[in-house]
Amino acid sequence: MDGMTRQRRRRIIAARRTGTGLALVAAISFVAGMTDAVGVIMSGDFVSFMTGNTTRAAIALGNGNLHHALVLFLAIATFVAGNALGVVVAYSAPRPIFAVLAGVSMVLAVASTVRAPDLALLQFLLIVLGMGMVNATVEQVGGLPIGLTYVTGALSRFGRGIGRFLMGDRRLDWTIQIIPWLGMIAGAIAGALLGGWLQSDALWIVAVVTMAAALVSRLIPRRLQTRFGHQAAQRQQPVQQRR
Repeated sequence: MDGMTRQRRRRIIAARRTGTGLALVAAISFVAGMTDAVGVIMSGDFVSFMTGNTTRAAIALGNGNLHHALVLFLAIATFVAGNALGVVVAYSAPRPIFAVLAGVSMVLAVASTVRAPDLALLQFLLIVLGMGMVNATVEQVGGLPIGLTYVTGALSRFGRGIGRFLMGDRRLDWTIQIIPWLGMIAGAIAGALLGGWLQSDALWIVAVVTMAAALVSRLIPRRLQTRFGHQAAQRQQPVQQRR
């Protein structure tokens, strides 16, 4: 009886962890979708879809538009740097999700203050930096990888899950992959409406919403936050302490 009770308790705890993780993924994907839509409206280029920017950069090179190609290559490098910065912030903070989201909010707030036309590139790169950083908030839920600012991988895993289900595999864990897409599309719709209405001023709202998500994430226990990503750093800490 005690064994059954422990197993049931573990299942309940696991379900709560997964539910919390998925709610977090939906919220962050919503923020990412808002930022992405506003960024595209303001700049005309993608701020998180680096596959698209890579293709556009190649086309620009092929057409002899070296300036646009350079801008897109800078965006790609900035996005990579943002991911790296997000991981550094997450590894250094006791509440990694809050720290990264707060950092993203501040970056977007700074971007919203850049108004001079000759600083449009700086504003664009700051938004890209923020979109790169946000990927360090949640890397997995329930042992399954999760993408936040790019949903092609999530849709691919979702589609493969459907295929395996049709072939007799009755596991349904792949269904969570649709959550980032739902969050992204909802946020993108909101961002498109805000961007069309407020233009660059929409960044202020996105920054505020991001900070609100950061503050809500503080309600998640520290131990649970570390389960959504950055396990490598958590595993290395005891080794370093033993040395």
